[in-house]
Amino acid sequence: MAMMAMGAASWAPIPAPARAAAAFYPGRDLAAARRRRGAAAAVAARRPFVFTPRAVSDSRSSQTCLDPDASTSVLGIILGGGAGTRLYPLTKKRAKPAVPLGANYRLIDIPVSNCLNSNVSKIYVLTQFNSASLNRHLSRAYGNNISGYKNEGFVEVLAAQQSPENPNWFQGTADAVRQYLWLFEEHNVMEFLILAGDHLYRMDYQKFIQAHRETDADITVAALPMDEERATAFGLMKIDDEGRIIEFAEKPKGEKLKSMMVDTTILGLDTERAKELPYIASMGIYVFSKDVMLKLLRENFPAANDFGSEVIPGATEIGMRVQAYLYDGYWEDIGTIEAFYNANLGITKKPVPDFSFYDRSAPIYTQPRYLPPSKVLDADVTDSVIGEGCVIRHCTINHSVVGLRSCISEGAVIEDSLLMGADYYETETDKKALSETGGIPIGIGKNAHIRKAIIDKNARIGENVKIINVDNIQEASRETDGYFIKSGIVTVIKDALIPSGTEINIYIY
Repeated sequence: MAMMAMGAASWAPIPAPARAAAAFYPGRDLAAARRRRGAAAAVAARRPFVFTPRAVSDSRSSQTCLDPDASTSVLGIILGGGAGTRLYPLTKKRAKPAVPLGANYRLIDIPVSNCLNSNVSKIYVLTQFNSASLNRHLSRAYGNNISGYKNEGFVEVLAAQQSPENPNWFQGTADAVRQYLWLFEEHNVMEFLILAGDHLYRMDYQKFIQAHRETDADITVAALPMDEERATAFGLMKIDDEGRIIEFAEKPKGEKLKSMMVDTTILGLDTERAKELPYIASMGIYVFSKDVMLKLLRENFPAANDFGSEVIPGATEIGMRVQAYLYDGYWEDIGTIEAFYNANLGITKKPVPDFSFYDRSAPIYTQPRYLPPSKVLDADVTDSVIGEGCVIRHCTINHSVVGLRSCISEGAVIEDSLLMGADYYETETDKKALSETGGIPIGIGKNAHIRKAIIDKNARIGENVKIINVDNIQEASRETDGYFIKSGIVTVIKDALIPSGTEINIYIY
């Protein structure tokens, strides 16, 4: 009987993380692994267990010890998004993740940098719209920097493509991943980390992945705590006392909103902040166990197109363990012109910016351009951020972000604006030739006045131009004239020419 009992014990079910680790390390002693897990469980039973430790934007206090290591066991998949119509005209000639950000960067640099800082070095970026500039940026920024003889890391773009099995383009987030499952499953990893390419935040994904493993989750969803006022604009989640997601609601209002209140102390918030922020919203960031992803997309929901509205709620309904993971830091979905404008201007805020690119332990990487320092000649610059390689002469700049290679001429006034700069310099010979033919060089002309505007790259703003929305027009399309107005913000299109003396402050009929 003793032998029978011993035999029965030796065939007891192995917890999910142990099974995954056994598959990852085929030669591992499973009996020893079970003994270690049993001892760990006994210790854990004697102390309070926080299911999903809090992740904060300051990454210096990271205390993770992933086994296996994230560089070998996690595959990062960044979703480039759709056509980016809400960000138009910034997406007229580029993919949404390639939109410039914060003077020196592009949106894609945020999730890629978060991955690299979290030791996730195998990264795919899925895109299908205007991907040329995105491909170019990724190859220049990361193509030769994370690979080597011992390091198998990479950052690679996967564009939508037609095939005999699937003649359609990407139909949504889940469909995009499904179309490349044949490639993803070739990687010997434990988890897929699904990210968005248009969010601004700093996050240690190792903590996220560790929480996923500790809770034996099939899927873990990053959740943002929020108050009632903001909650109505997001997809909300309800959790049980173990942090497991039991209900979803898309932009609820009234009584339905009240019913989605949760106790966020379960996820790591202190009592006071939990009262202030009684709702949790999905951030569109997920960890999937590899076998779970394959099963969901191929067997359970082969026709589902979207993770947030179809696959994850469906996984909850069929009994999979879907956990919430609380992220308590700055996060912004840069999906609209207004959100993009506010996020950029937020980095000029004093004394503490909304988001800082300066964190020694978790820097934001980008393409090395080897530009000279910016030159500021007798200019009045306040509460602003100036990118590399700019030439700024005898002008006034207040509460603005000035991008790479920006040239701002004498007498110009820039207020509450975002200048994206230029992709290249024009030589003095080029400028002389332009002036002889009545042309306008790239940059901001003499005595121009720009307020609350976005000036895209390579724009040519003539002398005495006024870009001021004095009539507070909220929406207007003047593409043939080189600009749009959305949410009251004037956006000058990339490569546009605004002739000298133009005043963009008229009422649009």
